[in-house]
Amino acid sequence: MQKKFLKDFQPALFLSLKNYNKEKFIADLMAGLIVGIVALPLAIAFGISSGVTPEKGIATAIIAGFIISFLGGSKVQIGGPTGAFIVIVYGIVEQYGITGLAIATVIAGIMLVLMGVLKLGTVIKFIPYPIVVGFTAGIALTIFSTQIKDLFGLSIQKVPSDFFAKWGVYFQHIGTINWWATGIGVLSIAIIFLTPKISKKIPGSLIAIILMTILVLILKNYLGITGIETIGDRFQINSQLPQATPIGFSLESIRILFPSAFTIAMLGAIESLLSATVADGVISKRHNSNMELIAQGAANIITPFFGGIPATGAIARTMTNINNGGRTPVAGIIHAIVLLLILLFLGDLTKHIPMACLAGVLVVVAYNMSEWRTFRSLVKQSRGTLSILLTTFILTVVFDLTIAIEVGLLLAVFVFLKRMADSTQVSVTTDKVDISKDIESHSGRLQDEVLHLPKGVEVYEIDGPFFFGVANKFDDIMREIGDKPNIRIIRMRKVPFIDATGINNLENLVKNSRKEKIQIILSGVNDHVRVSLKKSKIPNIVGQENICSNIHLAVERAILLDEQIREEKPKKQKH
Repeated sequence: MQKKFLKDFQPALFLSLKNYNKEKFIADLMAGLIVGIVALPLAIAFGISSGVTPEKGIATAIIAGFIISFLGGSKVQIGGPTGAFIVIVYGIVEQYGITGLAIATVIAGIMLVLMGVLKLGTVIKFIPYPIVVGFTAGIALTIFSTQIKDLFGLSIQKVPSDFFAKWGVYFQHIGTINWWATGIGVLSIAIIFLTPKISKKIPGSLIAIILMTILVLILKNYLGITGIETIGDRFQINSQLPQATPIGFSLESIRILFPSAFTIAMLGAIESLLSATVADGVISKRHNSNMELIAQGAANIITPFFGGIPATGAIARTMTNINNGGRTPVAGIIHAIVLLLILLFLGDLTKHIPMACLAGVLVVVAYNMSEWRTFRSLVKQSRGTLSILLTTFILTVVFDLTIAIEVGLLLAVFVFLKRMADSTQVSVTTDKVDISKDIESHSGRLQDEVLHLPKGVEVYEIDGPFFFGVANKFDDIMREIGDKPNIRIIRMRKVPFIDATGINNLENLVKNSRKEKIQIILSGVNDHVRVSLKKSKIPNIVGQENICSNIHLAVERAILLDEQIREEKPKKQKH
């Protein structure tokens, strides 16, 4: 038992170190160096856009990145702040401040750890795809809308958080466009898109930031152009890791921030496991989803005490790690160390990075997140898929991610139940049963035959699960037929499961049939359904002898009972 527990909850790092060698270390070292450099501009951009300072974004990438690689269940996952959290984090900071964000993140971390311990990793993967695409596209549009001010250098003191109000303010200040900032932003976007055509290993965002920072320094120092805002104009960069500080928890704050924490936990679980699954396909390995959730949870519990923001698995940095040769969590640990060294020794240089360039980086992040091709293909599918997709997307943009996920999941459940109900069919046979295509027989061999039914015997076949969405359909069919046979055979060979409502419905049918002097015979009940029936009153009312394993026995039993009924009728008439 203990060995199984250790196997189920063993970090991928410990497994990787068993056969570790010099060649693997060199590959991990190179990958870690590159990913660390790639992660720097993204950590700064995500930190600023989330409503906190740049160094908080970097600190998150360092601390959370280290913990996720050290404890994670994936060999190649790189953790840190991601674009998906920008919207929810910004909203929490606006409403509850940095302390509120810290409390929500710690609670979310505890939730993630519990998900992993309870082995819910595989369950998270079953969240409907239209919901994931819907809220991801919604987040992408929201991120894009938050970057318009910096991208065009608009003179706006305070940008509203509401989506429509935000765009209203943008149009009101359209005349304040800074064309130098706009040029820097557009050029940054062009460089990021064009870089992969020259080299796929060097990240375009890094090239754009280096070139644009140099360009802005030249414009300021040699051409006297001072209207381009940089990070240093807005923030005071602190080139050291923040000290751990206590967080003031209270029952009231936990109650208020619990919904936001739940959203952070769900989003973190979904994004990290999707990222790990994509990585599995590339390296042909399998990650431990439950251990990955525990690692994500630990990172989000510890990071807030150092002023960090929520973190999760980052698909772009994970793929950069893989493409540059990283194959063990050592690469992720090195990436965190590289970021720490950059912060300590080169952190002061980040103040020269133009805000318009960072906005351009995030516009590209939003474009990549949007998955517009996938969105377009899902729009062409069924009405149910379209309704889930658009509802989640619109709610994410107009309201917030918490409402979007909750309503999206609820709608997905209703759509699923409707499809299940529609797929379950009930048919009625009154003359003969063709079992030429059935395997159901005494011997279990294929039988090419027809079973003839006596007059007064009807067969009702349920094809599909007998749950609460189908129970009423069965009732309606029984009422539509309206006749009163002597015997009803309920054929259940194609019923994989029956729920409490289905059992209650069947129980009422049996009771009403008994009052009307109609005998019920159950046929083809599988073991799973039989266990459920044993817990009800149905076996006592119907009689164990009338619960048959196949249609042959059921028809034989019906013929015997029909003969008994016919023999009893003349006797009753004489009396």
